[in-house]
Amino acid sequence: MAAAKSGDTVRIHYTGTLGDGTQFDSSAGRDPLEFALGGGQVIPGFDSAVTGMAVGDQKTVTIEPDDAYGQRHEQLVQQVPRDTLPDSIDPTVGMQLQSQSPDGQVMNLVIVEVDDESITLDANHPLSGQALTFAIELVEIV
Repeated sequence: MAAAKSGDTVRIHYTGTLGDGTQFDSSAGRDPLEFALGGGQVIPGFDSAVTGMAVGDQKTVTIEPDDAYGQRHEQLVQQVPRDTLPDSIDPTVGMQLQSQSPDGQVMNLVIVEVDDESITLDANHPLSGQALTFAIELVEIV
C-alpha cells in the first residue's frame, strides 16, 4: 500500500487534545480534513506525523510547541488605552479582534484583561506554548 509523501493531497480524520486531555479540535461529524503534505497548510509537526502513513493507518502523536504554534512570547501581550478602540466596541475578556501592523500584516488579538482605563491584548496563538496530541486516521490519498 502506498505511503503518503510530500506533495500528496491527503484526507484525514483527527482529534486534537491538550496535555490535560481537553479536546480543542476534531473532524468528528465533519468531512475529513484535506491538505497537501508539505504545502504549509497545517502545523509542521502534523505534516510530519501524516507523512509515511498508508490509507487506513491510525496513530497518536504528541507535537511539541516548536513544531506546532510556537512558544508563548510575553512581548506579544500589550496593554493599550481603552479609548484606542472604536466607540462601537464594548471590550470583554475573551473577545477576539484584528489589527494591522505597519507592514500590512493582519494580527489576531484576544482581550485578556479590561479595566476602566485600559485593555490588555494578547497576540499569541491560543495554542502557543502547548504540546498538542493528535489521534490521526489517514482516510485517503487523493
